[in-house]
Amino acid sequence: MKGLIVTADDFGAAVEVNRAVEAAHRGGILTAASLMVSAPAAGDAVARAKLVPSLRIGLHVVLVEGRPQLPAYAIPHLVDRSGAFRSDMGRLGMLLCASRRARLELASEITAQFAAFQATGLKLDHCNAHKHFHLHPIIGRLIVSIGLRFGLQGVRIPLEPIGVLRKVETCTSRSQALITNPFARILRGRARGLGLTSPDAVFGLRWSGQMTKERIGGLIRHLPEGLSEIYLHPATGPYAGSAPGYRYQDEFAALIDPEVAALCRDSQIRLGGFGDFRTPAAAPPARMDSVA
Repeated sequence: MKGLIVTADDFGAAVEVNRAVEAAHRGGILTAASLMVSAPAAGDAVARAKLVPSLRIGLHVVLVEGRPQLPAYAIPHLVDRSGAFRSDMGRLGMLLCASRRARLELASEITAQFAAFQATGLKLDHCNAHKHFHLHPIIGRLIVSIGLRFGLQGVRIPLEPIGVLRKVETCTSRSQALITNPFARILRGRARGLGLTSPDAVFGLRWSGQMTKERIGGLIRHLPEGLSEIYLHPATGPYAGSAPGYRYQDEFAALIDPEVAALCRDSQIRLGGFGDFRTPAAAPPARMDSVA
């Protein structure tokens, strides 16, 4: 049996995203969405999610290139002069290693985002981080440990099998995976050790913003055994803050395409959210990791 989670990221970024998410779940293969709690259209996203309770909702933790949940004065190491999160991920990552004060601010902001999600009344299915910043060991450790206190069930670990990608497009490069895979494997071991569900394979890194009907169909045809996640960025059109070059409408179209839906009706494929694939074994007690 092959398990498949199909997730939309950036839920709440704009009404154009929210409309696509709702429509792709009602009339397509989308099973989950990751909510940005501080994004401009987060309220609209929550209202739509409550209309479709079968859509599994998780937290898209934003710590870079977005607005924080806490006021800027409470997290000065994490924000720029405008009060928005910093965009220099490399320098911020090094600062977190060097500064205990920055780590304390990070823990407070992550906690605030989980608390904001809890306040929506939605069930927390999973979490991941904007731009996969949870691959930073300190960020990943805090997200997992804090998330468990809020009932976290699963976490995305971006390990993308190059062999599957090359069955879809033979000339696919593996350069990105060489950088991210060591950190991802460490985080997956930690998450699974704490009883969290994490997919065996995740697709969406190499073709981020370019998940066309042909690519999604190819991935489903060559889906590996075990649990996989395919994540996308659907929207009904461009919106303020959207990424240049991202094919939002094509990704939305792929999710509601009848041929793609037919592939998912294979008797060997089971669709769901992270919680739907959670093992019955109880997770160990959650605890707050030290930020020292």
